Amino acid sequence: MTDSPNPLLAPPSLPYDLPPYGSIRAEHYLPAFHAGFAAQRAEIDAITAQTDPPTFENTLIALERSGEVLGRVSRTFYTVTGADGTPEIQAIEEELAPLMSAHRDAIQLDTALFARVAAVHAQLDELDLDAESRYLVERHHREMSLAGAALDDSEKQRLTGLNQELSVLTNTFEKNLLADTNDLAVVFDTAAELDGLSEGELSAAAQAATSRGLDGRYVVTLTLYTGHPLLASLTNRESRRRLLEASRSRAIRGNAHDNRPVLRDIARLRAERAALLGYPSHAAAVLADQTAGSPDAARDLLRRLAAPAAANARSEQEALQRIADADGIRIEAHDWAFYTEKVRAERYDLDRAALRPWFEAERVLRDGVFFAAEQLYGIRVSERHDLQGYHPDVRVFEVHNADGTELGLFLLDLYTRDTKRGGAWMNSIVTQSAIRGTAPVVVNNLNVNKPAPGTPTLLTLDEVTTLFHEFGHALHGLFATVTYPHFAGTAVYRDFVEFPSQVNEMWILWPEILSNYARHIDTGEPLPADVVERLHASEAFNQGFATSEYLAASWIDQAWHGLSVDEASADIDVAEFEARALADIGLDNPAVPTRYASTYFAHVFSGGYSAGYYSYIWSEVLDADTVEWFRENGGLTRENGDRFRQRLLGVGGSGDPLAAYRDFRGRDAKIQPLLERRGLAG
Repeated sequence: MTDSPNPLLAPPSLPYDLPPYGSIRAEHYLPAFHAGFAAQRAEIDAITAQTDPPTFENTLIALERSGEVLGRVSRTFYTVTGADGTPEIQAIEEELAPLMSAHRDAIQLDTALFARVAAVHAQLDELDLDAESRYLVERHHREMSLAGAALDDSEKQRLTGLNQELSVLTNTFEKNLLADTNDLAVVFDTAAELDGLSEGELSAAAQAATSRGLDGRYVVTLTLYTGHPLLASLTNRESRRRLLEASRSRAIRGNAHDNRPVLRDIARLRAERAALLGYPSHAAAVLADQTAGSPDAARDLLRRLAAPAAANARSEQEALQRIADADGIRIEAHDWAFYTEKVRAERYDLDRAALRPWFEAERVLRDGVFFAAEQLYGIRVSERHDLQGYHPDVRVFEVHNADGTELGLFLLDLYTRDTKRGGAWMNSIVTQSAIRGTAPVVVNNLNVNKPAPGTPTLLTLDEVTTLFHEFGHALHGLFATVTYPHFAGTAVYRDFVEFPSQVNEMWILWPEILSNYARHIDTGEPLPADVVERLHASEAFNQGFATSEYLAASWIDQAWHGLSVDEASADIDVAEFEARALADIGLDNPAVPTRYASTYFAHVFSGGYSAGYYSYIWSEVLDADTVEWFRENGGLTRENGDRFRQRLLGVGGSGDPLAAYRDFRGRDAKIQPLLERRGLAG
């Protein structure tokens, strides 16, 4: 421990309150958290100790102003845990998990605080509140009720214990997954085993090997999801098999990182907590406060889509098999992506792997992702080399509105590393709030393989899609303009949060955008028009597979979290449980594995999507309907962008999201555009 001042507890001094990451050391975090806990606890005690009758100002406003120090420290720390989780950071996170859980419960379950909130809620119709303030009262009352604030003391004590146990287990799940993912990175001895990869991909594999002390060899690191981008290119079938086998083996090998006992305990404790709160299952408890409203609504949508998706996948498999027959191969899961590209080439004369020279990362970012936002919303994005992120790879950009006013900061962390969890995500480091006078600072994390120094980063089309998708989340975080911290940024219902990010994907192949960024790395020539036409023609191709693997994972999530206490307390065999669930919905095709299997399903066992992975397809109903609106109304125009920003993105969590959608669209969303997009329309 050092006697020097703790930079986490000093008043913010950098632009936009960006944390001083260059001065923060691991040893600073725990003392700062304890200071934050104490400060907020004192602020809550001051609210409940009042003798004045509860009012909006002395209860709700005071509650919203509380926890500023803790919030700042938490967002600073948890940005690092996901993106640069060194062993030292992981140890701190493990110690913090039960402390954070206990602190949240101490507030959410505070009897005196809930009584004051309930008193304000009871007189809501008599108060002269604006719409956002009224919604704030409703949300705090609803959330505290769902959290268990009305339970008796013994029940609250049991609930607090369950929450602390779960906080430790979810942290363990993520820690195990990261360790086993790193351990299972596939080592190849020769370049011949990686035949089919581009020069850049081979360079990245060699660089990954060198960073692990394996000079002269090649290492392919694993992605979070079951498949892997390189499966589409590798000509060596054994290499494909090894890569997919490693991916599917994560945290299920009986070693110290096995997640099967961890996830069984998580499912059981979540079921116990739901029962304590009066719900038949964890899914019922979660979906009671989502736009879906109930597990039945979510499952009905999944079942509606599953049968046509499975049928499409079988048709696609037959097409793959016809080509594989010439090679004497029976299509298995590790062959699907490779033969998909062969069929794509046959049907559409299209080799998606060969497109990478047109997708140089810097150009995609500046002339694609940023350019689309600039055209649509009038914003301007410029790099701030004077500001420092939490890792040398992190870049910092300043964002201005069309009128030149400051909007916020955007941080980009593009490359994979052993200390970064898998997948891609957005999070907020600072959230916008009028009562706190803060502007947003948001970060996008991806896991693109880093090439050797001096070698350009060439993206796959899927990685381009991810970059646009995550920036859609970033725009949501930047544009949300609210009074209260509770509603800041992407603090919306879980089954709505993916909607803005999915909409932002529409600009990838939009003519004005594509022609601006898709330029050949060597010649500067645009992507040929005939290739663009074939890309559009092939958009619905392989959607049977893509939809099936996604729906399978969503159904597994619902299966685990639909268990009652008795069911979850049984000695569950994880593999058998998954097999039964997939057979139940007709998605048990061995050649189409689920996008995430239970032991590496971080979204639901360590992330925030438990019982909510369905939300991607739920949000996509809104997304597809919105894309249709843009096309009907002139597409990429400032008028359209301003409407979408003001009526949807700018609302943040300060109102009912479906009401905001109706305000934007003029009606509820229709499902037909989604069915047509995914080739599921009858």
